[in-house]
Amino acid sequence: MTPEQEAQQLKIAWGALFAMVIGFFIILVDSTIVSTAMPAIMRGLNASITDVVWVNSAYLLAIAVPLLITGRLGDRFGPKNIFLIGVVVFTLTSLWCGLAPNIETLIVARVFQGLGASLMMPQSMTVITRLFPPHRRGAAMGLWGAVAGIATLVGPLAGGFLVDTMGWEWVFFVNVPVGLICIWRVMAKVPRFEVHSHSFDWLGVALSGIAMFLIVFGIQEGNTYNWGAINEWVSVPGLIICGVVIFIAFILWQRFNKAEPLLPLKLFTDWNFSFANGAIALMGVAITAFAFPIMLYLQSVRGLTPTQSAFMIAPMAVMSLIMAPLVGKVSNKVDARVFAVPGFLLFGGAICAYGLILRADTPLWILLILSALMGIGSAAVFPTVSMTATRDLGQSNAGAGSGIYNTTRQLGAVLGSALIASAMEARIAQEVANTTEGASAAVSGGFSEGSMGQAVPEFLHGAFSAGLGQSLLVPGIAGLLGAVVCLFFKKRIDSPPAHTAAQNTPE
Repeated sequence: MTPEQEAQQLKIAWGALFAMVIGFFIILVDSTIVSTAMPAIMRGLNASITDVVWVNSAYLLAIAVPLLITGRLGDRFGPKNIFLIGVVVFTLTSLWCGLAPNIETLIVARVFQGLGASLMMPQSMTVITRLFPPHRRGAAMGLWGAVAGIATLVGPLAGGFLVDTMGWEWVFFVNVPVGLICIWRVMAKVPRFEVHSHSFDWLGVALSGIAMFLIVFGIQEGNTYNWGAINEWVSVPGLIICGVVIFIAFILWQRFNKAEPLLPLKLFTDWNFSFANGAIALMGVAITAFAFPIMLYLQSVRGLTPTQSAFMIAPMAVMSLIMAPLVGKVSNKVDARVFAVPGFLLFGGAICAYGLILRADTPLWILLILSALMGIGSAAVFPTVSMTATRDLGQSNAGAGSGIYNTTRQLGAVLGSALIASAMEARIAQEVANTTEGASAAVSGGFSEGSMGQAVPEFLHGAFSAGLGQSLLVPGIAGLLGAVVCLFFKKRIDSPPAHTAAQNTPE
């Protein structure tokens, strides 16, 4: 390829990527914007903490379960077509979410919104792999990481402003105009790709979906049923055990499926791909489980508005936005461990510090510093781990590989959402009980009816702060474990062979 041809190819590639990251942006904004609005949703729809966490978990599950299929759909029917279908579904269901009259309707609408996001998510990484030559992917991944940083900044701030001025419904309505802009740009800028024929493992989808639902439901609802019987036939431990057994059956089915399996286990023979997936799953746990306890603490204990609460975590997004492109530019040139290990240590360590110092009167400037450290850590993690996972994937495995990677991250997020709901309920209840039995009974009753969206009585500030802080050790430990996983990355010796970019022409 001549320099002129490469320059033209890169122009097409960057145009396509800029168009598609609009969709990637609204998916990420939707997660962070809803976290800011959760206390308001609890008040507006009279929801309990478990109910409002299902608003998030249902969305994350609906993204995660189909991801392995949606990556293949992009390979089979073209990433542009599948991405556009996903944006349309996401935009329409965002409108449905905002119009939801009760918590049950909102949860159902979030399921379909998650399905739209699932169709969109793998396609952007597929475009990076198929349009950018290997030596240019680091910069593309840097943009991908920068967009994630912008989303983590814009989401909470926009969510706080919209909740304060127009109501929680607008955190969903705002997706509609952005979705329409995304459709316009993708139709204009994303080329059509050569498609690859694939079979679809629907049994695998069913097994993985049932397994994840049972595990997540068991973990998230465990405190509701005191980790015991739900009825005379079903118990929480039984559901979790059944989920694990079905997941093992899913893995075995993938091993012995003679057709094209949903999860191509052969990709896991690549050492770095395997450990990068483990690392990003732990990052998914950490980043998802962090948001709700902090927002609840800032709004219900410290009495900040949603907008003020968003500004308290803004340093994380600002630092990530600044650092991610810089890391992306040099990620091709250094050992991945140079950035990934310190990044996870900073991210997980800062969350643990939050948990250890969270009190009713903790100086807010300390929380701002910890937020900035988290941003530096995440900027070092996302581009580096993404590059490590995808750099050796060939053209035919682009959709499957990006689907697995995104699925792994989303499964971590689902587990993080379930774990933090269980940890918050358990630790808050214990701390309140330690304060006074009378207050415990009163607050437990109100808590179950959704009054946690209101300000916590002053005499319980200490108990709630301690309980929320202890729950934050869950995402903190997950982040520190990510550093351990990244220690096993193999040092890159030679650049992977360059794959000739497919001949793509803009419409």
